[in-house]
Amino acid sequence: MTRIVGGSAGGRRLAVPGGRDVRPTSDRAREALFGTLGTLLDLAGARVLDLYAGTGAVGLEAVSRGAAHALLVEADPRVAAAARANAAALGLADRVQVARDRVERALGTAPAEPYQLAFADPPYRLPDADVEQMLAALAPAGPTPGWLARGAVVVVERPSRGPGPAWPATLEPIRQRRYGEGTLWYGRRI
Repeated sequence: MTRIVGGSAGGRRLAVPGGRDVRPTSDRAREALFGTLGTLLDLAGARVLDLYAGTGAVGLEAVSRGAAHALLVEADPRVAAAARANAAALGLADRVQVARDRVERALGTAPAEPYQLAFADPPYRLPDADVEQMLAALAPAGPTPGWLARGAVVVVERPSRGPGPAWPATLEPIRQRRYGEGTLWYGRRI
């Protein structure tokens, strides 16, 4: 399998559209993310949800490390097309689905099966209240698990200068790690 390291895979750089709106998770943070995830869950055969996916680097890397399926949700048509092209270029298109949609709208539908990992890297300018609503939609209260399987791991990347996410009662915060301008906040579905 091709592993994505340093923003490339198999010697190929990931396609990244120009502009200031695309802020990929840093290589250092992504490597640390997968190191930490190795202590929290088994990626082999997991279903991965990559919200505000951008070029899809996190979801693509999860699949390259053994995840069975990744759903990349990205609203920007140019960026979603780049994520789709990256999945094809890496030979992962059969296990990666790209949904060109707003995250809040995508989460308004029910998944066919729950996910074991959700990674969310919303734009840093997105208000904290919107992040809180996204987390509540991922893991609604009640008897059904919603988008996440019981015990699923959720990782949210937010600016280091701001507060961490306000976790709903259905998600238990478990740790945080700072990487320069961004902090990764980890939670688990109760």
